[in-house]
Amino acid sequence: MRIKRAVNALKKRRKIFRLSKGYFGSKSRSYRIAREAVMKSQMYAFIGRRNKKRDFRKLWIARINAACRMNEISYSKFMHGLKVAGINLNRKVLADIALSDSAAFANLAEIAKKAI
Repeated sequence: MRIKRAVNALKKRRKIFRLSKGYFGSKSRSYRIAREAVMKSQMYAFIGRRNKKRDFRKLWIARINAACRMNEISYSKFMHGLKVAGINLNRKVLADIALSDSAAFANLAEIAKKAI
């Protein structure tokens, strides 16, 4: 009897072993255990990509809030004031302005205070 999927099976195993390279013990040597470890690690990577977005948003909000407090306004009032004033800047850009250019952020804070 012929084996008709030998090349494909080898490719499949080789792919798993390439992904599990550097894992500890039999996780990088035994196909069955390596496959489980790779599946688990890819699941963690998928979750991590979602969590990264969450973590950066939290960081931006913390930075904006700190800059707002220095300008005698709360974060929520600042964001509401910007929205009422028609200034559409996302949190990433606002956090960058708060870090790099405090005078421009103070100007935005004043605009937000007047808009409320």
